[in-house]
Amino acid sequence: MLRRGPNNDGRLNHDLLPGEKGPQDACGVFGVWAPGEEVAKLTYFGLYALQHRGQESAGIAVSNGSQILVFKDMGLVSQVFDETSLGSLQGHIAVGHARYSTTGASVWENAQPTFRATAHGSIALGHNGNLVNTAELATLVDKLPSDNGRATKVAATNDTDLVTALLAGQVDEDGKPLTVEEAAPLVLPQVQGAFSLVFMDENTLYAARDPQGIRPLVLGRLERGWVVCSETAALDIVGASFVREVEPGEMVAIDENGLRAQRFTEAKPKGCVFEYVYLARPDSDIAGRNVYLSRVEMGRKLAAEAPAEADLVIPTPESGTPAAVGFAEASGIPYGAGLVKNSYVGRTFIQPSQTIRQLGIRLKLNPLKEVIRGKRLVVVDDSIVRGNTQRALVKMLREAGAAEVHIRISSPPIKWPCFFGIDFATRAELIANGMTVDEIGKSLGADSLAYISTDAMIEATTIPKDDLCRACFDGEYPMDLPDPELLGKHLLETEVAGGRDAADALRRP
Repeated sequence: MLRRGPNNDGRLNHDLLPGEKGPQDACGVFGVWAPGEEVAKLTYFGLYALQHRGQESAGIAVSNGSQILVFKDMGLVSQVFDETSLGSLQGHIAVGHARYSTTGASVWENAQPTFRATAHGSIALGHNGNLVNTAELATLVDKLPSDNGRATKVAATNDTDLVTALLAGQVDEDGKPLTVEEAAPLVLPQVQGAFSLVFMDENTLYAARDPQGIRPLVLGRLERGWVVCSETAALDIVGASFVREVEPGEMVAIDENGLRAQRFTEAKPKGCVFEYVYLARPDSDIAGRNVYLSRVEMGRKLAAEAPAEADLVIPTPESGTPAAVGFAEASGIPYGAGLVKNSYVGRTFIQPSQTIRQLGIRLKLNPLKEVIRGKRLVVVDDSIVRGNTQRALVKMLREAGAAEVHIRISSPPIKWPCFFGIDFATRAELIANGMTVDEIGKSLGADSLAYISTDAMIEATTIPKDDLCRACFDGEYPMDLPDPELLGKHLLETEVAGGRDAADALRRP
């Protein structure tokens, strides 16, 4: 059963520069099996801890053992849910999702968890990541038998709904419908790309991770239950103790009989290095390595590789802060707060007026003129996508009286698009594609610009290089990709005017 919350119109903008699109976060997933607990509230607070991973929509599905109820809407977790809506979600299993769209438009129909009827009941599913064989999956959904109800009717236009449909509609050789648990080992090996899935039927909570383990997924223990979620920070907020990561290529199932695990395919670890650079919360651990410590170490290595003669190291708040701390430690240059961030502007449905937009970055950041005036500054940031934010920042710092502005970036130049759950700009829009570092620095108006090397960034994570996906930096993707026309955010959008279905749209040039 699906419920829709009060509608919030508009689009989110949470970048430093109004209208400027930076690297958009992946999604956050949270699942809990805990009889006797208020699972909807646990999920709400878990999603709150994962809000940084997606701000477009949020949803929670709850099962009471006989039916699943889903409540979802556009907006932040705090905008979608209140005491009344959470109070209506009674049960012992819950699955929650905070979305940033990487396949399918940002509309209510594409909010998650997705929900489908099955021959044995129903399924609700949340997905973090992005698939690369969406066209192939759409064809498989087309071939599902249509006599077991609604399994083949795809209303949403995202890759997640295709996986949900496949899990809901599988039959055995005799045409007998399979349960979700029986279907998963057949369906999951056919799914390619990045997926950390948390899903459930009426009685069981499931979690599964792609064989590369591109996006994080962890397992935690409550006093009276279990939690699976995107990051360890979400375990902390609900009082769950970390048990282990869900392994690449593994599916776990949790019900009244306890926890059981099975491998649906061989593990080929390729965790996303950008999780350590930017995406994950600094207080999370991924593959046994703390994210904050990785970022501080990136700053230290950056200082060794690209020193600068300066009076003060300042971060671009807040994503650049740990690396700036490391840079200051290693260089001996004092660390300071030269920029003040307004945390309450930007993540809003109110679009800035033209007058405010022209003020640009000041909507989110304002310089401390007394700290900056006359100083030679090292400004540390985590990444550059288009460069518009850094360009506005340099201009603002110079207007505030900075003598010199040296920009240092704690990740290498981003030259390639991500197909696994981060929505960067297109390759043509990436400033590092086709420009040298010196040319980029001049275009930003900086006195100097330097990036960390790929090897130094990887060393800072302590994870073996071969176990990390670094495709956005070096173009080496961890799996074969289909033709470019079969990749893209809006592949499954239906051409209403032409009356064609989504699967047909995939097959046309």
